[in-house]
Amino acid sequence: MRRTRAVVSFQPGCFCLQNPYVPLMNTVTTAPPPAQEARNLLNTLQEKFQVFRDHAPLAIGIDKQLLAQDGSLNRKALRLALGMHTNSYRYLKSMENAQQRFNLDGSDAGTVPAEHRKHAADILRERFKKEVARRKAQKAAEAIEKQRAEKLNQLVQKFGKKN
Repeated sequence: MRRTRAVVSFQPGCFCLQNPYVPLMNTVTTAPPPAQEARNLLNTLQEKFQVFRDHAPLAIGIDKQLLAQDGSLNRKALRLALGMHTNSYRYLKSMENAQQRFNLDGSDAGTVPAEHRKHAADILRERFKKEVARRKAQKAAEAIEKQRAEKLNQLVQKFGKKN
């Protein structure tokens, strides 16, 4: 069996494997995490465009419209921001009953197919079921904890020191 050796670079800012307590990098990165960058972008889009503020059904390919308007947008952050927006409760609720999709300027972008409305309704139904199950499990856990605390109090009263 052949063992491979680690390659150690002695460039400035790097360190030797012999001293693991020296930090890897001495530079500070100031870029926000991708989710925070996406949240900031979504807030900007909601300030800038009425369709985002109203959670109106968006046109298919709205990302291309956004990139055409502002080519400096980070594609990954845009994808995450659109995912956050289109998976939000308010957007899904509006998609469930919507008939029309809208462009960035608010103009008509076609109809919402029945299968898209059904998909939004299915997602909302699943979320509701999960929330009901979570609440039920939480109530059961609280009941068990209450019962346990009562039992402990009974034991303390029965076997505790009497003055």
